[in-house]
Amino acid sequence: MALIVKKFGGSSVANAQRVFNVARIITEDYRAGNEVIVVVSAQGDTTDDLIEKAREINPDGPSKREMDMLLSAGEQISISLLAMAIEKLGFPVVSLLGWQAGFQTDSNYSAARIKRLQTDRLTSELAKKNIIIVAGFQGLNKYDDITTLGRGGSDTSAVAIAAAVKADLCQIYTDVDGVYTADPRKVKTAHKMDEITYDEMLELATLGAQVLNNRSVEMAKKYNVELEVLSSLERKPGTIVKEVVKMEKMLIRGVAKDANVARISIVGLPDSPGIAFKVFSKLGQKKINVDIILQSVGRDGTKDITFTVPEDQAKDAMEVMEEVKALYNCEKVVCDEDVAKVSIVGTGMETHPGVAATMFEALYNAGVNIEMISTSEIKISVLIDKDKADKAVEAVHNAFIQ
Repeated sequence: MALIVKKFGGSSVANAQRVFNVARIITEDYRAGNEVIVVVSAQGDTTDDLIEKAREINPDGPSKREMDMLLSAGEQISISLLAMAIEKLGFPVVSLLGWQAGFQTDSNYSAARIKRLQTDRLTSELAKKNIIIVAGFQGLNKYDDITTLGRGGSDTSAVAIAAAVKADLCQIYTDVDGVYTADPRKVKTAHKMDEITYDEMLELATLGAQVLNNRSVEMAKKYNVELEVLSSLERKPGTIVKEVVKMEKMLIRGVAKDANVARISIVGLPDSPGIAFKVFSKLGQKKINVDIILQSVGRDGTKDITFTVPEDQAKDAMEVMEEVKALYNCEKVVCDEDVAKVSIVGTGMETHPGVAATMFEALYNAGVNIEMISTSEIKISVLIDKDKADKAVEAVHNAFIQ
């Protein structure tokens, strides 16, 4: 007997037919003698529909607390419908909201972090031989307010449960059958990997691969939770994410694209010690994630700094930069949202010279101009024009992976 945590995304439970398909997957494992805890996202486009309803009421944007109250309803619908389907199939089941399952979070509404997970209710329901269906993406803060965990929060919920109850496996079901070397819808030569390391998956997730949420991978690595990414529509093995894998003869494990990027430049900053700290500490105070950073050589007592942020944080970042501009009497602040980030990831690249040259040559041959570059031991990222991103991914993928 094994204890298995399963997570199903919104597309997997988008309609009644798919809800029953998921119910059968769950009950097959339960019938085989396993204990099963399931985490579910909101059905289909429910979250987007709820956001649109909020905009109809308040186009200027409601408070994040009230948005969390609204968006948490999507998962409540999913868990109850799935529980009903499992009941109809004749199996014992109970559905739990995030707070009922023991999720306690901080008070950062819309992007809360899990502080602790009390497993008493989960343990109790397992002892009753119940299948447990948990609403992903949500928890409760110290004020007894419902909070949501932000983008990809259901993945994080599933991994947190798997870590807390010491599950044997955490399966993440999606509309693809595993982790591919690139988006198979865009790159015909992309192929599925049987295994990938936590570090490689974390980089791919952070850099735009939408199979797994990066926070969930980070948590899985920290608590050594073995993940499997697989399809809810096809019954076949997926991709295992774990600490050590059987290394294939692949220098590059994957190519990722992130179109949710904005480039911000502030021109004419004082060329003095500590100025970069002052600029980025202000961004940090607003919890704005900064990625690629480029600083020019000082001239005439000034310098320029260019950096990238997620596109959905660009407005907040520009407000901060306008404050900096006024404070230091800078020349101007510019924001460009017509950019994308393309990255290659692979633990093998650090011991192989010429990887960057191969990537840059592929982009040159494809007629793609590089605007910014960022590197680490296992990844190289470039910033390019957004309208050339798919072309760039295919060119780079074909240069490394056949």
